[in-house]
Amino acid sequence: MAYSQAAAHEASTNPSTDFDAIIIGAGVSGLYQLYRLRELGLTVRVFEAGSGVGGTWYWNRYPGARFDSESWTYGYSFSQELLEEWDWEEHFAGQPETERYLNYVADKFDLRRDIQFHSRVTAARYDEDTRSWDVELENGRRYSSRFLVTAIGVLSAATMPTIPGVKTFQGQSCHTHYWPKEPVRFEGKRVAVIGTGATGVQTITEVAKTAGHLTVFQRTPQWCAPLHNAKITPEEMRRIRDNYTEIFARCQETYGCFIHATDPRSTFEVTPEEREAFWEKLYGEPGFGIWMGNFRDILVDREANALISDFLARKIRQRVKDPGVAEKLIPKNHGFGTRRVPLESGYFEVYNQPNVKLVDITETPIERVTPTGIKTSDAEYEFDIIIYATGFDAITGAFDRINIRGVDGVSLKDKWKEGPQTFLGILVDGFPNMLMVMGPHAGLGNFPRAAEYSADWVTGLVRFARDRGLSRVEATAAGATAWTDHVIASSEGLLFTEVDSWMTGINRNVEGKQVRRIMRYSGGHPKFRERCEAAAADGYRELALA
Repeated sequence: MAYSQAAAHEASTNPSTDFDAIIIGAGVSGLYQLYRLRELGLTVRVFEAGSGVGGTWYWNRYPGARFDSESWTYGYSFSQELLEEWDWEEHFAGQPETERYLNYVADKFDLRRDIQFHSRVTAARYDEDTRSWDVELENGRRYSSRFLVTAIGVLSAATMPTIPGVKTFQGQSCHTHYWPKEPVRFEGKRVAVIGTGATGVQTITEVAKTAGHLTVFQRTPQWCAPLHNAKITPEEMRRIRDNYTEIFARCQETYGCFIHATDPRSTFEVTPEEREAFWEKLYGEPGFGIWMGNFRDILVDREANALISDFLARKIRQRVKDPGVAEKLIPKNHGFGTRRVPLESGYFEVYNQPNVKLVDITETPIERVTPTGIKTSDAEYEFDIIIYATGFDAITGAFDRINIRGVDGVSLKDKWKEGPQTFLGILVDGFPNMLMVMGPHAGLGNFPRAAEYSADWVTGLVRFARDRGLSRVEATAAGATAWTDHVIASSEGLLFTEVDSWMTGINRNVEGKQVRRIMRYSGGHPKFRERCEAAAADGYRELALA
């Protein structure tokens, strides 16, 4: 139920604003941030564009959607009672289970009473006179708050390809991010999937099981590794529950907050036979071990990266029967791990099926979408369904879609035109009282582990401001410059910086996103936390406080 303006004014502890804090987004980070700010006794309103909670796991309900962090490392860690109550069904939960989990959390902690659904935020403007934010919704309603917290996700601004004729197609079509809630049937249907990133890999594997015929349009092949998912038995769940303390402690220690820690050895410290055996072991184990738990030099040393890439290429050749198709599925323009690694469950075997065709659009580009299908440079295909697995305008894209204006009406989109500038990925100079949970330049990784920390840090700063009667907290220009420079320096020598991907800010479907930029902190989450904790321990003296 939406608040009226009058009711909102009555609820706020600050008579000049409707709420003490407004949070944009009711996903993994937004739900937890709401819980934490309510603990402070603040009046909080969450604006959510969807009709339910879950964020990524509300929107992305495409076939095969699941996460590739271990379920039992992905759930929230803040409530012992929650950990004791929830049983995960699979080691890597699918979208329906994850959405159920987040709804369970929302109900258990009575979060919905402070969430306003069907409420897409279109603009937010800082008012210097009142030191508050004015937030406007798509329906024109406006609300004010002292603090504005963005919990809008890293991969939430879906992008469609810039192919002529997309709107002329007369069959069924949609982007994977906006998958319909009602079931889509593929039996006997001619289906096209455009895109072979992580989402495409999951979608293709599932759609191929029932489609009459599936045509995959690939621009960039991916270095995929096996997920090795399995059901969790009651005995396993009891063992997991008994070990939650150790599991979360392990996640705190590792570079990306996963249970997988980098092997301290170099690729060349072992014999070729030992190296091969180690990679076979990783290839046969569940999850991101082959990416996050590999030799320490595979992501920085070209020769080491070439060797692991060759290992993965041999695996593809073994699994795909047609040598010509196998070669098309082997990446040639980037090494293993330099782009986000999709985890798969039989993806390569899909191309052995008689009902599946691979079209390499670097060889035969798509010229247009037609009313009946897709026309490439050498053929015209007819389809009943077109699926766009064409990804996201990552990290800054969701910010760009909101007209956020700070001091003197400066646009955040304009400020970040040459790349994001932040302090700890949480604050931006010139945008007082705006706090980002998992913003650009934050420590990324296993999302809930990183998001819980980010939301806790935000909560600590808000508590500090409240307890001292401060009404304005802001990064300084010098602080933002220093952190941004450090983020860039931390990425030097990493092979991923040389590759076009969403991790380097490249999106060929978005104007102005064709230049590589460092979008995330690459120093690892332990170092990120150390820096954040130092700033807090120093009484936030690096910030401009008033």
